[in-house]
Formats: sequence, structure tokens, C-alpha cells
Amino acid sequence: MSYTTSCHCGTISATVDGDLPASGMTCNCSMCRRKGTILHFVPASEAVIDAPADKLGDYTFNRQTIHHHFCTDCGCTPFALGTGPDGREMVAVNLRCVPECDIDALEINRVDGASF
Repeated sequence: MSYTTSCHCGTISATVDGDLPASGMTCNCSMCRRKGTILHFVPASEAVIDAPADKLGDYTFNRQTIHHHFCTDCGCTPFALGTGPDGREMVAVNLRCVPECDIDALEINRVDGASF
């Protein structure tokens, strides 16, 4: 099974090979707090990114290790690319951009990213 996270206009997306998760993570860092993302992390090998280079915006901050991608047409942020604590490449899927995901049914894990 697979699921897709995409921007509002459908220009950029990432398809994950796997089932929808039962939990997601929220963070109170300056970025996540403002965007209201609910994230789920998967190894990069489990995701296929579909995004024209000229439509894929990129923003980094703090340690510059996570590339927060957004659509340059509609502004939505369906995923981010980075490196996990173990050094492996990962994709942070914004579950709010997955139409099939029941946000209200997710177990939410909170991270104090403001303290990092």
C-alpha cells in the first residue's frame, strides 16, 4: 500500500511506500509552530519525490540540516528532506497534506523543538 502527500495545487508531491501511520509528531520550534505541521518520518528509500525543480522551493534554518520544501505556486509544504539522527536520509511527511489521513484519529507525539 502507499499514500501521497501533496501541495494544494498538486504540483509537488511525495509518494510513500507503506501504510498510513497511526501517529504523527508536532513540534513547537519556530517553523513548525507557525506552519502547524503534523510530521511522520520515513526513510528516503521509501518515498518517491515528484516535483519539477523550478516549482520546488527550499528553506533551511538553524542547523541547516532539514530542507523544508514548498510549492512555489501555492505555498503548501507537503514534505521536508533531511538526515535523521542516525545519519540516514529521511523524508518528513506533513500528514496534513495527505488527503486520506484522518488527522483527528492520529496519536500525537509532541516534541520540544524550541529547546534544540
